[in-house]
Amino acid sequence: MRYALVFPGQGAQEVGMGKTLFESHPVAREIFEAADRALGYSLTRIIFEGPEEELTRTENTQPAILAVSIATKAVIEEELGYSLSPSLVAGHSLGEYTALVAAGTLTIEDGIRLVHLRGKWMQEAVPVGQGSMAAILGLDPELVEQACREARNGQVCSPANFNAPGQVVISGHAEAVARAAETARKLGAKRAIPLKVSAPFHCSLMEPVADRLTEAFSGCSWKIPSCPLVNNVSASVVSGTAEIRQALRSQTYSPVRWLESVQEMERQGITHYLEIGPGNVLSGLVRKGSRNAVTFDTATQDGLAKMLAALREKEAAPVE
Repeated sequence: MRYALVFPGQGAQEVGMGKTLFESHPVAREIFEAADRALGYSLTRIIFEGPEEELTRTENTQPAILAVSIATKAVIEEELGYSLSPSLVAGHSLGEYTALVAAGTLTIEDGIRLVHLRGKWMQEAVPVGQGSMAAILGLDPELVEQACREARNGQVCSPANFNAPGQVVISGHAEAVARAAETARKLGAKRAIPLKVSAPFHCSLMEPVADRLTEAFSGCSWKIPSCPLVNNVSASVVSGTAEIRQALRSQTYSPVRWLESVQEMERQGITHYLEIGPGNVLSGLVRKGSRNAVTFDTATQDGLAKMLAALREKEAAPVE
């Protein structure tokens, strides 16, 4: 069993996530408390109590998902009695930062502070209502890009996420995204679904955020990851801190190539994918992108138990 850890991005959040772990595992409580100290306010209260409007503010959502994901990983390792040793790590958008915390490249405190700033600056980059995103289903990527080109008319509109076969998310100015969605339908898309997001992520409107993040990177302590990362922008394996920082910068305004990332992990011999954190969206996308993939998630207690059982079985298996 050659496995990768994968970490979810924005959209996986829900009020109350991680509370059971917090109440039953001191190691999880330590992660939440570290997040609160890093931000100087009680992120934990927002995660557990809401209200939902406060949790879904991007500057809270991003550190919240990171904290819950890392707390979940800590609980898994406590239950197993040893540290996880994946062959690769990866994450979807925000999840890439979580993956780097999991691999020891960033401390939990630096990771929390970075994604808090990332979320805050993303929201500030485009006034609410001026940007949007939409999921285009059932259309080849080339035709989605054509729809974006035809819709621009001096505005920004481009693919933001290549998630799975027949699933591409577009991003940009709200009017241009609406025009592109209509064009995509005419080109044969099965559906074009507006997404409930607070900003148009992963398009050129986010370039100012990349500049500010680059400055913030200099205040962090960066270490070589314990295992390589498959990054969002190029869907290739990176392990040096300089190239990791460049990948994070570019990721801010470039599309997330998740399908290609899954295909790269498959080429690297990954057979099992452990989605750690709230939700199970990535597990579904992985299975769409790799027919032979075996996935586990921690969205439920039953899912967590199955993941632990698979890891214990791997540990007990004889070395060939």
